[in-house]
Amino acid sequence: MLKIALTLGALALAAPATAQVPDFPASFKTQEIATNGATIHVRVGGQGPAVVLLHGYGETGDMWAPMAADLARNYTVVVPDLRGLGLSSKPASGFDKRTQAGDVAGVLDALKIEQADLVTHDIGNMVGFAFAAQHPRRVGRFALIDAPVPGVGPWEDILKNPLLWHFRFGGPDMERLVAGRERIYLDRFWNEFSATPARFSEASREHYAKLYALPGAMHSGFAQFAAFDQDAIDNRAYLAAGGKLAMPVLAIGGEKSFGTAMAAVMRAAATDVSEGVIPDSGHWIMEENPTATVAMVRAFLDKGR
Repeated sequence: MLKIALTLGALALAAPATAQVPDFPASFKTQEIATNGATIHVRVGGQGPAVVLLHGYGETGDMWAPMAADLARNYTVVVPDLRGLGLSSKPASGFDKRTQAGDVAGVLDALKIEQADLVTHDIGNMVGFAFAAQHPRRVGRFALIDAPVPGVGPWEDILKNPLLWHFRFGGPDMERLVAGRERIYLDRFWNEFSATPARFSEASREHYAKLYALPGAMHSGFAQFAAFDQDAIDNRAYLAAGGKLAMPVLAIGGEKSFGTAMAAVMRAAATDVSEGVIPDSGHWIMEENPTATVAMVRAFLDKGR
């Protein structure tokens, strides 16, 4: 059962913090890769076997900077912004995760990378799962962090959780309601899904709110959720046709969020699943406990070397 934390303190705005949004190492290069009807903003650095880091809603690839800096010591690290979010282009369509898996394939092709490990969070889990299901030979190891996968395991029960109201937030007025109020809307996520909201710093909130206020960004974010019904259909079809994922999977939950429920979800879709829990953390694992998150992910990836 989900253990998503909701406390009175989490409902208040986080106190301002002095921490800044972490930068990627200077050795990382950015490029814009045109593929599959979108232009994907990508950061690439390091050397060695490839690992792709996929972000989720409420953030961009910038969330991964501390992990990218650590992994770049002996991995080639590839960090895209999902289509419609961050500095990637904002196409009118293509937000089903099957299509976005094609974005990932196109990025890897452009970088001449045949196989990579995946590390994913939130919506990134769903894009990563679609990629792994369609291209199992291109994925070495797969770490998913703190979000369900449409159509997989207890998906229908997860949809009933009132804290996940945003999965069904839609209608003709939703974009008009949040236009110019992106920070108010996003603060609710950063606060409610944190064990300690103040750890999601004021600098990070300002940074991401500006990116989500870019033209087309909020539309793209809503479209990510609106695609869930199609994603569930696609994922069930993948599992029916190809069976469960065979690559090693690490299912990580925040202690005050999905916890061990992440492993329960992935055992319905993969044969080799290990579970991990990030202590003293809610959903925003890279803000709330980056040290434990990086250590757990690195230990998992290093087992494949």
